[in-house]
Amino acid sequence: MRRAFVTAMLALAFGLTAATVDAEPLWVPAATLLAIAAGSAAWVWLGARGVRVTRTLGARRVMEDEPLAVVLEVSAGRLGLPPSRIADPLLAAPVALRAGTAGGRVRIEVRFGRRGRRLLALPRVLVADPLGLATREVSARPSPSCDEVLVLPRIEPVVAAPGGGDATRIARHGLPVGGAEIELDGIRPLREGTSAARIFWPAVARGADPQERFLVAASESRPVVVLDPRGAADEEALDAAVRAAASLARALGRAGGCSVLLPGDRRPVELGESLVGWPHMHARLALLGAGHGPALVSLAQRRGPIVFVSARMRARMPQALGPAHGATRILVVPGTLADRRAMFAVAGCHGYALSGRIATGPSGRTGRGNAGAHARQESSA
Repeated sequence: MRRAFVTAMLALAFGLTAATVDAEPLWVPAATLLAIAAGSAAWVWLGARGVRVTRTLGARRVMEDEPLAVVLEVSAGRLGLPPSRIADPLLAAPVALRAGTAGGRVRIEVRFGRRGRRLLALPRVLVADPLGLATREVSARPSPSCDEVLVLPRIEPVVAAPGGGDATRIARHGLPVGGAEIELDGIRPLREGTSAARIFWPAVARGADPQERFLVAASESRPVVVLDPRGAADEEALDAAVRAAASLARALGRAGGCSVLLPGDRRPVELGESLVGWPHMHARLALLGAGHGPALVSLAQRRGPIVFVSARMRARMPQALGPAHGATRILVVPGTLADRRAMFAVAGCHGYALSGRIATGPSGRTGRGNAGAHARQESSA
């Protein structure tokens, strides 16, 4: 209403001047300007009565770069819609609405390039008179269902590098995809009362101390995806690591199940083939920051494959995740490591087998010996 107020003040100035100097011709512009200011204010006040604006989101959750349908609806009062425009943070500029109608609708298709929670400002209808002297804003009512969007990290395919192999196959090398609840995992000193079927007879034949085969739950042999978001060079590196962890977890989960260890969890969370817990895990990845690292203590004796996804460039696994009984250890980092051949690429990151059952050599073959060479070269550096 500022312009209408300025116009009214100008009319008052003309009136005071006319009364002071007894200049009757000035009464005409004074009355005209006052009528225009009053009429504009009344026009806008009456026109804004009954105007309502609502915003409807096609989904509360959307992945990065996926289209999200948004509908803005404006309804008018009994006098119809006055000259007005609708403004929304998702619009590049306010959109004019047709005057005299019962309302209007604007459809928007928006994409978000980065993960996280997006709090959207309320849409507004800007009601104005034809001369633009008076304007009134009508905002939508706050509602979590239309004011907040959770942008999930994008899921990208795991692409095998030339001579590298498939991440899912490598992580599951020598492990059953499903079925048995327990499997043979290693040997340990013989305990009293152990069944003869579990005695490790080759040790007895060599004259060594008696040993027994022990069993481990199948869940302990599943591959584990660990995400460490600390130390990222920039936000792009952090987002790439989160996308890589999400993509690997989903791929391994669908291939037979896996476990995922995120910062804040004391133990890995199981993710089965049905992906029942995936929506909750995906949402946690969307909100993950770079402040805290994962609790690796729970994985110190893990004998299954571990896929360690780091947001910062590093050439070796954390000391707490050293190889246990030849288990596979895969390091995933943003970008590439010099003098290393990647096994796979995902979301701008590359995976490398540093030790364990499978390692990729210059010829593209797999075996134990080359993994040991990598480990010796890394420690000497």
